[in-house]
Amino acid sequence: MNWTLELVILPVSDVDRARDFYAKIGFNADHDHTVSEDVRFVQMTPPGSACSIAFGKGLTDAEPGSVKGMQVVVTDINAARDQLLAAGVDPGEVDVQPWGHFVYFADPDGNQWSVQYMPYRDN
Repeated sequence: MNWTLELVILPVSDVDRARDFYAKIGFNADHDHTVSEDVRFVQMTPPGSACSIAFGKGLTDAEPGSVKGMQVVVTDINAARDQLLAAGVDPGEVDVQPWGHFVYFADPDGNQWSVQYMPYRDN
């Protein structure tokens, strides 16, 4: 039996601002559904990913910006950095480590992400 991770909830303070931010950096908008005045569900997926993020109203009681350590993996760290910069997000310089090359960013609420490129996968 497989156990697949397919959705991670992010706590945000402004649903529209979060939706616009993630769309701007290239996440695909899968769902934006208002269930009631107390519940709204937005699901977005990074290109090529089998796992999505969701945020909205009435989905979690976690503090906005409290998620740390989210990570996506790319095949070209420089292109990923350029894409973030073009979207107005400053990921800093590429951080080269023995286990991969990284750039980092946070969403408008402060939920923190790393973008990893693993050069040894190219072989």
